[in-house]
Amino acid sequence: MKAAIDIGTNTVLLLVAEIVDNNVRVLHEEQRIPRLGKGVDSSKVLHADSIERVITSLKEYKAIIENHYPKVDEVIVTATSAVRDAENKKTFIEQVKERTGYEIQLLSGNQEAQYTFEGALSVVNVEPKIAAFVLDIGGGSTEVALGTKSGVTNYHSFDMGSVRYKERFLIHNPPYNEEVFECRDEIKRLFSKKKFKLPKEVMAIGVAGTATSLAAIDLQLDEYENEALNGHVINRQKLSKSIEIFSLHTYDQLLELSPMLLKGREDIFLTGLLILEGFMKFYNLEEIKVSTGGIRHGALLINKKDQK
Repeated sequence: MKAAIDIGTNTVLLLVAEIVDNNVRVLHEEQRIPRLGKGVDSSKVLHADSIERVITSLKEYKAIIENHYPKVDEVIVTATSAVRDAENKKTFIEQVKERTGYEIQLLSGNQEAQYTFEGALSVVNVEPKIAAFVLDIGGGSTEVALGTKSGVTNYHSFDMGSVRYKERFLIHNPPYNEEVFECRDEIKRLFSKKKFKLPKEVMAIGVAGTATSLAAIDLQLDEYENEALNGHVINRQKLSKSIEIFSLHTYDQLLELSPMLLKGREDIFLTGLLILEGFMKFYNLEEIKVSTGGIRHGALLINKKDQK
Protein backbone atom coordinates (compact mmCIF):
# COMPACT_ATOMS: atom_id res chain seq x y z
CA MET A 1 0.00 0.00 0.00
CA LYS A 2 1.35 3.40 -1.04
CA ALA A 3 0.39 7.05 -0.69
CA ALA A 4 1.13 10.04 -2.89
CA ILE A 5 0.66 13.73 -2.15
CA ASP A 6 0.61 16.30 -4.95
CA ILE A 7 1.40 19.87 -3.85
CA GLY A 8 0.02 22.02 -6.65
CA THR A 9 -0.38 25.75 -7.16
CA ASN A 10 -3.99 25.70 -5.96
CA THR A 11 -4.59 22.28 -4.36
CA VAL A 12 -2.86 19.69 -2.22
CA LEU A 13 -4.13 16.20 -3.08
CA LEU A 14 -3.76 12.91 -1.23
CA LEU A 15 -4.04 9.45 -2.79
CA VAL A 16 -3.82 6.17 -0.91
CA ALA A 17 -3.78 3.22 -3.30
CA GLU A 18 -2.55 -0.21 -4.24
CA ILE A 19 -0.81 -0.87 -7.55
CA VAL A 20 -2.20 -3.99 -9.23
CA ASP A 21 -0.87 -4.98 -12.69
CA ASN A 22 0.14 -1.39 -13.45
CA ASN A 23 -3.31 -0.12 -12.50
CA VAL A 24 -4.03 2.15 -9.58
CA ARG A 25 -6.65 0.78 -7.17
CA VAL A 26 -7.80 3.85 -5.27
CA LEU A 27 -8.45 3.32 -1.56
CA HIS A 28 -8.77 6.90 -0.37
CA GLU A 29 -8.51 10.44 -1.76
CA GLU A 30 -8.54 13.86 -0.10
CA GLN A 31 -8.39 17.43 -1.38
CA ARG A 32 -7.35 20.68 0.30
CA ILE A 33 -7.20 24.08 -1.44
CA PRO A 34 -4.52 26.16 0.31
CA ARG A 35 -3.50 28.01 -2.90
CA LEU A 36 0.23 27.90 -2.36
CA GLY A 37 0.79 29.81 -5.60
CA LYS A 38 -1.20 32.90 -4.64
CA GLY A 39 0.72 35.91 -5.94
CA VAL A 40 3.74 33.84 -7.05
CA ASP A 41 3.34 34.87 -10.72
CA SER A 42 4.13 38.50 -9.85
CA SER A 43 6.20 38.21 -6.66
CA LYS A 44 8.14 34.97 -7.37
CA VAL A 45 7.84 34.23 -3.65
CA LEU A 46 5.77 31.70 -1.68
CA HIS A 47 4.04 33.73 1.02
CA ALA A 48 4.25 32.68 4.66
CA ASP A 49 0.48 32.27 5.11
CA SER A 50 0.27 30.09 1.99
CA ILE A 51 3.14 27.92 3.24
CA GLU A 52 1.40 27.58 6.60
CA ARG A 53 -1.84 26.42 4.93
CA VAL A 54 0.06 23.77 2.96
CA ILE A 55 1.91 22.48 6.03
CA THR A 56 -1.42 22.25 7.89
CA SER A 57 -2.81 20.17 5.00
CA LEU A 58 0.23 17.89 5.03
CA LYS A 59 -0.09 17.33 8.79
CA GLU A 60 -3.75 16.43 8.32
CA TYR A 61 -2.83 13.95 5.59
CA LYS A 62 -0.10 12.43 7.74
CA ALA A 63 -2.64 11.85 10.52
CA ILE A 64 -5.09 10.23 8.07
CA ILE A 65 -2.40 7.86 6.77
CA GLU A 66 -1.07 6.94 10.21
CA ASN A 67 -4.51 6.49 11.83
CA HIS A 68 -6.42 4.80 9.01
CA TYR A 69 -3.83 3.27 6.67
CA PRO A 70 -0.99 1.97 8.88
CA LYS A 71 0.06 -0.49 6.14
CA VAL A 72 1.23 2.37 3.92
CA ASP A 73 4.97 1.78 3.59
CA GLU A 74 5.86 4.79 1.44
CA VAL A 75 4.57 8.32 0.95
CA ILE A 76 5.70 10.12 -2.21
CA VAL A 77 5.34 13.91 -2.05
CA THR A 78 5.69 15.97 -5.23
CA ALA A 79 5.56 19.71 -5.87
CA THR A 80 5.08 21.53 -9.15
CA SER A 81 4.75 24.95 -10.76
CA ALA A 82 4.39 27.33 -7.81
CA VAL A 83 7.39 25.83 -6.02
CA ARG A 84 9.44 25.67 -9.25
CA ASP A 85 8.88 29.39 -9.81
CA ALA A 86 9.52 30.55 -6.25
CA GLU A 87 12.80 32.13 -5.22
CA ASN A 88 12.30 30.75 -1.69
CA LYS A 89 11.62 27.15 -2.83
CA LYS A 90 14.56 25.82 -0.80
CA THR A 91 13.18 27.36 2.41
CA PHE A 92 9.75 25.88 1.71
CA ILE A 93 11.13 22.38 1.06
CA GLU A 94 13.23 22.56 4.23
CA GLN A 95 10.23 23.72 6.30
CA VAL A 96 8.10 20.85 5.03
CA LYS A 97 10.85 18.34 5.88
CA GLU A 98 11.40 19.81 9.34
CA ARG A 99 7.71 20.10 10.32
CA THR A 100 6.17 17.04 8.64
CA GLY A 101 9.07 14.68 7.91
CA TYR A 102 8.13 14.60 4.22
CA GLU A 103 10.81 15.01 1.57
CA ILE A 104 9.51 16.81 -1.50
CA GLN A 105 10.35 15.73 -5.03
CA LEU A 106 10.30 18.95 -7.07
CA LEU A 107 9.14 17.95 -10.54
CA SER A 108 10.29 19.73 -13.67
CA GLY A 109 7.60 20.72 -16.17
CA ASN A 110 8.52 17.79 -18.38
CA GLN A 111 8.41 15.34 -15.46
CA GLU A 112 5.04 16.76 -14.50
CA ALA A 113 3.73 16.06 -18.03
CA GLN A 114 4.99 12.47 -17.88
CA TYR A 115 3.54 11.83 -14.40
CA THR A 116 0.21 13.31 -15.52
CA PHE A 117 0.11 11.11 -18.62
CA GLU A 118 0.74 7.93 -16.65
CA GLY A 119 -1.81 8.96 -14.03
CA ALA A 120 -4.51 9.89 -16.54
CA LEU A 121 -4.32 6.53 -18.31
CA SER A 122 -4.31 4.57 -15.04
CA VAL A 123 -8.04 5.15 -14.48
CA VAL A 124 -9.38 5.59 -18.04
CA ASN A 125 -9.48 2.79 -20.57
CA VAL A 126 -7.54 3.54 -23.78
CA GLU A 127 -7.07 0.92 -26.50
CA PRO A 128 -3.37 -0.03 -26.86
CA LYS A 129 -3.12 1.24 -30.45
CA ILE A 130 -5.01 4.49 -29.85
CA ALA A 131 -2.95 7.60 -29.09
CA ALA A 132 -3.81 9.49 -25.90
CA PHE A 133 -3.49 13.28 -25.87
CA VAL A 134 -3.53 14.38 -22.24
CA LEU A 135 -4.18 17.91 -20.96
CA ASP A 136 -3.51 18.85 -17.32
CA ILE A 137 -4.62 22.39 -16.45
CA GLY A 138 -2.92 23.28 -13.21
CA GLY A 139 -2.94 26.47 -11.21
CA GLY A 140 0.47 27.62 -12.40
CA SER A 141 1.24 25.53 -15.46
CA THR A 142 -0.50 23.43 -18.09
CA GLU A 143 1.00 20.14 -19.23
CA VAL A 144 0.30 18.41 -22.53
CA ALA A 145 1.49 14.88 -23.29
CA LEU A 146 1.01 12.57 -26.25
CA GLY A 147 1.58 8.81 -26.28
CA THR A 148 0.01 5.39 -25.98
CA LYS A 149 -0.39 2.77 -23.24
CA SER A 150 3.26 1.94 -23.98
CA GLY A 151 4.39 5.37 -22.83
CA VAL A 152 4.81 9.06 -23.63
CA THR A 153 6.22 10.05 -27.02
CA ASN A 154 6.02 13.86 -26.73
CA TYR A 155 5.27 16.32 -23.94
CA HIS A 156 5.51 19.97 -22.96
CA SER A 157 4.82 22.22 -20.00
CA PHE A 158 3.31 25.66 -20.66
CA ASP A 159 3.67 28.53 -18.19
CA MET A 160 -0.05 29.18 -18.00
CA GLY A 161 -2.52 28.04 -15.40
CA SER A 162 -5.83 28.93 -13.84
CA VAL A 163 -4.32 30.85 -10.91
CA ARG A 164 -1.50 32.45 -12.94
CA TYR A 165 -3.79 33.67 -15.75
CA LYS A 166 -6.59 34.73 -13.44
CA GLU A 167 -4.15 36.99 -11.61
CA ARG A 168 -2.64 38.20 -14.87
CA PHE A 169 -5.74 38.76 -17.04
CA LEU A 170 -9.15 38.36 -15.35
CA ILE A 171 -8.82 41.21 -12.88
CA HIS A 172 -12.46 42.22 -12.43
CA ASN A 173 -15.34 40.24 -10.94
CA PRO A 174 -16.97 39.34 -13.26
CA PRO A 175 -14.26 39.95 -15.87
CA TYR A 176 -14.58 42.55 -18.61
CA ASN A 177 -15.03 41.27 -22.17
CA GLU A 178 -11.65 42.77 -23.05
CA GLU A 179 -9.97 40.75 -20.28
CA VAL A 180 -11.51 37.50 -21.54
CA PHE A 181 -10.46 38.36 -25.10
CA GLU A 182 -6.88 39.13 -24.03
CA CYS A 183 -6.70 35.91 -22.00
CA ARG A 184 -7.99 33.83 -24.94
CA ASP A 185 -5.48 35.49 -27.26
CA GLU A 186 -2.55 34.71 -24.94
CA ILE A 187 -3.70 31.10 -24.50
CA LYS A 188 -3.75 30.64 -28.28
CA ARG A 189 -0.33 32.28 -28.61
CA LEU A 190 1.21 30.02 -26.00
CA PHE A 191 -0.23 26.80 -27.42
CA SER A 192 1.17 27.80 -30.83
CA LYS A 193 4.71 27.88 -29.39
CA LYS A 194 4.75 24.08 -29.14
CA LYS A 195 2.63 22.24 -31.70
CA PHE A 196 1.93 18.52 -31.41
CA LYS A 197 1.45 16.45 -34.56
CA LEU A 198 -1.51 14.20 -33.88
CA PRO A 199 -2.13 10.79 -35.47
CA LYS A 200 -5.50 10.08 -37.11
CA GLU A 201 -6.77 8.05 -34.18
CA VAL A 202 -6.41 9.99 -30.96
CA MET A 203 -8.30 10.29 -27.68
CA ALA A 204 -8.08 13.62 -25.89
CA ILE A 205 -8.12 13.31 -22.09
CA GLY A 206 -8.49 16.13 -19.56
CA VAL A 207 -7.34 15.82 -15.94
CA ALA A 208 -7.34 18.06 -12.84
CA GLY A 209 -9.86 20.40 -11.26
CA THR A 210 -11.12 22.31 -14.28
CA ALA A 211 -12.12 19.20 -16.22
CA THR A 212 -13.44 17.23 -13.24
CA SER A 213 -15.42 20.18 -11.85
CA LEU A 214 -17.03 20.90 -15.22
CA ALA A 215 -17.87 17.21 -15.63
CA ALA A 216 -19.42 17.08 -12.16
CA ILE A 217 -21.54 20.17 -12.96
CA ASP A 218 -22.58 18.58 -16.28
CA LEU A 219 -23.62 15.43 -14.42
CA GLN A 220 -25.35 17.49 -11.70
CA LEU A 221 -23.32 15.81 -8.98
CA ASP A 222 -23.19 17.29 -5.48
CA GLU A 223 -19.69 15.93 -4.89
CA TYR A 224 -16.90 14.14 -6.76
CA GLU A 225 -17.72 10.58 -7.74
CA ASN A 226 -14.71 9.10 -9.51
CA GLU A 227 -16.59 6.33 -11.28
CA ALA A 228 -19.12 8.78 -12.72
CA LEU A 229 -16.48 11.33 -13.74
CA ASN A 230 -14.00 8.96 -15.42
CA GLY A 231 -14.73 8.82 -19.13
CA HIS A 232 -17.31 11.63 -19.06
CA VAL A 233 -17.21 13.51 -22.37
CA ILE A 234 -16.92 17.30 -22.51
CA ASN A 235 -18.27 18.72 -25.76
CA ARG A 236 -16.51 21.79 -27.17
CA GLN A 237 -19.67 23.56 -28.33
CA LYS A 238 -21.31 23.09 -24.94
CA LEU A 239 -18.10 24.24 -23.24
CA SER A 240 -18.09 27.51 -25.20
CA LYS A 241 -21.72 28.13 -24.22
CA SER A 242 -20.85 27.46 -20.58
CA ILE A 243 -18.03 30.01 -20.79
CA GLU A 244 -20.44 32.61 -22.16
CA ILE A 245 -22.75 32.04 -19.20
CA PHE A 246 -20.09 31.72 -16.48
CA SER A 247 -18.26 34.88 -17.64
CA LEU A 248 -21.35 36.89 -16.64
CA HIS A 249 -21.37 35.52 -13.09
CA THR A 250 -19.56 36.90 -10.07
CA TYR A 251 -17.50 34.49 -7.94
CA ASP A 252 -20.28 34.36 -5.33
CA GLN A 253 -22.86 33.54 -7.99
CA LEU A 254 -20.67 30.73 -9.35
CA LEU A 255 -20.26 29.37 -5.83
CA GLU A 256 -24.05 29.39 -5.36
CA LEU A 257 -24.34 27.39 -8.59
CA SER A 258 -22.20 24.57 -7.18
CA PRO A 259 -21.02 25.22 -3.60
CA MET A 260 -19.49 21.78 -2.97
CA LEU A 261 -17.60 21.55 -6.26
CA LEU A 262 -16.39 25.12 -6.75
CA LYS A 263 -15.46 26.07 -3.18
CA GLY A 264 -11.86 27.30 -3.34
CA ARG A 265 -11.79 27.51 -7.13
CA GLU A 266 -14.76 29.78 -7.87
CA ASP A 267 -12.48 32.67 -8.87
CA ILE A 268 -10.23 30.59 -11.14
CA PHE A 269 -12.80 28.25 -12.69
CA LEU A 270 -13.48 30.48 -15.72
CA THR A 271 -9.76 30.83 -16.47
CA GLY A 272 -9.38 27.06 -16.46
CA LEU A 273 -12.32 26.73 -18.85
CA LEU A 274 -10.71 29.26 -21.20
CA ILE A 275 -7.50 27.19 -21.28
CA LEU A 276 -9.52 24.02 -21.92
CA GLU A 277 -11.44 25.73 -24.72
CA GLY A 278 -8.23 27.13 -26.20
CA PHE A 279 -6.66 23.66 -26.27
CA MET A 280 -9.69 22.10 -27.96
CA LYS A 281 -9.93 24.90 -30.52
CA PHE A 282 -6.21 24.86 -31.31
CA TYR A 283 -6.28 21.13 -32.08
CA ASN A 284 -9.82 21.16 -33.52
CA LEU A 285 -11.04 18.66 -30.94
CA GLU A 286 -14.81 18.31 -30.70
CA GLU A 287 -14.68 16.42 -27.40
CA ILE A 288 -12.38 15.50 -24.55
CA LYS A 289 -12.75 12.71 -21.98
CA VAL A 290 -12.32 13.31 -18.27
CA SER A 291 -9.90 11.36 -16.08
CA THR A 292 -9.63 11.68 -12.31
CA GLY A 293 -6.07 10.37 -12.52
CA GLY A 294 -3.17 12.76 -12.26
CA ILE A 295 0.31 13.43 -10.94
CA ARG A 296 -0.22 11.50 -7.70
CA HIS A 297 -1.32 8.37 -9.63
CA GLY A 298 1.62 8.75 -12.00
CA ALA A 299 4.01 9.18 -9.08
CA LEU A 300 3.04 5.77 -7.70
CA LEU A 301 3.32 4.06 -11.09
CA ILE A 302 6.62 5.64 -12.14
CA ASN A 303 8.16 5.07 -8.72
CA LYS A 304 7.22 1.37 -8.94
CA LYS A 305 8.86 1.11 -12.38
CA ASP A 306 12.01 2.80 -11.07
CA GLN A 307 12.25 0.29 -8.23
CA LYS A 308 12.26 -2.69 -10.59
